[in-house]
Amino acid sequence: MSDVTTSGATSRRVLLASAGAVGAGALLAACGSEAPATTPTDGATSPGAAGATGAAAGAGTVLGKAADIPVGGGVIFKEQGVVVTQPTAGQFVGFSAICTHQACPVSQVEAGKIKCQCHFSEFSITDGSVLQPPAPRALDKKEIKVEDGEIKLA
Repeated sequence: MSDVTTSGATSRRVLLASAGAVGAGALLAACGSEAPATTPTDGATSPGAAGATGAAAGAGTVLGKAADIPVGGGVIFKEQGVVVTQPTAGQFVGFSAICTHQACPVSQVEAGKIKCQCHFSEFSITDGSVLQPPAPRALDKKEIKVEDGEIKLA
């Protein structure tokens, strides 16, 4: 049986299939365009360091002071696209601030987790591994170093 009538009009079957495809496409598009539900107000983020020029900041760029990174927590440097954590005293780790699910920026560091509010993925402050999907993989590592009490991109 054909899906098109002899007069050229679309059958109900084709019309319903088309409507379903359009609806599914709109639903998928909406998932990728969500804005973060909340903005953290607990000081978990930090304005960029002087002289940084966005996510393209290079090696040697000062992110902030090591003393400002809480033990068991971290700070998001939005302009540079970097999260710096301090899982244990004196151990500093750098990660990309971009969630591996749909490239939303992570929004807070809290209770030993780096959180993305777009779709609620969570990552470990120790190694960036996924603690709560839908993120498919760990956060990318960023090489950092501590010199004279300052956190710098390596």
